[in-house]
Amino acid sequence: MAKLPLKLFSGTSHPQLAELIAINLKIKLSEMNISRFACGEIYAKPKETIRGCNVFVVQTASENVNEDLMELFIILDSLKRSFAGNIHVVMPHYAYARQDRVASPREPISAKLVADLISAAGADHLIAMKLHSDQEQGFFNYPVDNVNTEKLFSNYFKKKKIKDLVVVSPDAGGAKDAKQFANLVGAKLAIIHKSRPSHNKAEVHNIVGDVKGKNCVIYDDMIDTAGSVTAAIEALKKGGAKDVYLAATHAVFSDPAAERLRKAGFKEVVVSDTIPIPKIKQFKGLKILSVAPLLARIIKNVHESKSVTKAML
Repeated sequence: MAKLPLKLFSGTSHPQLAELIAINLKIKLSEMNISRFACGEIYAKPKETIRGCNVFVVQTASENVNEDLMELFIILDSLKRSFAGNIHVVMPHYAYARQDRVASPREPISAKLVADLISAAGADHLIAMKLHSDQEQGFFNYPVDNVNTEKLFSNYFKKKKIKDLVVVSPDAGGAKDAKQFANLVGAKLAIIHKSRPSHNKAEVHNIVGDVKGKNCVIYDDMIDTAGSVTAAIEALKKGGAKDVYLAATHAVFSDPAAERLRKAGFKEVVVSDTIPIPKIKQFKGLKILSVAPLLARIIKNVHESKSVTKAML
């Protein structure tokens, strides 16, 4: 059976990442006409035929998450009604990922709702990066590839050859990921015991592990307002840590994150480009690693019906 032609489209949430993926795939980014009516309604239409094609759409969850989602749904509907062969959503930062359980009575599980809406809009497959929790993969009634970014970060830190390195999980929930990262970089593990009295607020109680005289890397899936990580570096410095690095996949950087990180005293803040970071939120000591080569390898392997796991190595 002949292989379906590959088409790569982009929404407006992160066109720079989509362009980099296209460059790594050595293909031209297909054009999509996306506009807004005077009333604010969204219009989307592919500018070329996609009938029977293997179509990939890059649309991440940025600071305009609700606009990004609505635009994605309309793009997907236009692709489905244009007789696309298969429709793959590439959402590096998955929207509403943190609302993945009922933590208190009457709360929604919004991560599951978004999964259902993406399916209803026409997607056959989702590629996401570093979902907030592994069990979220059970929210999808269609295939999902949850891409781990630990190799991207471990390769970067191994090249730095930092001595006396300790990987620090900012909470007990992230200990498993932090341990895997520590194994990759050949470091020991420490865990910060904290509590959350309310949304976007964190209180550090104590540190489990030895950080005195050590260089530390706080490893997390995302940085939102940076309240947790700035509280963590204060606790580590009080515990006698030397240089403290911060590594996180998703740089959400909700205000006042950038200002907090500027003042926190991190040796370096290392993030990926799953979310676009405007110049106003960039600062000295911020290092942005691109996920475009990794996503390009994954898209290529999916298109060729090859192993996604091998693409991550």
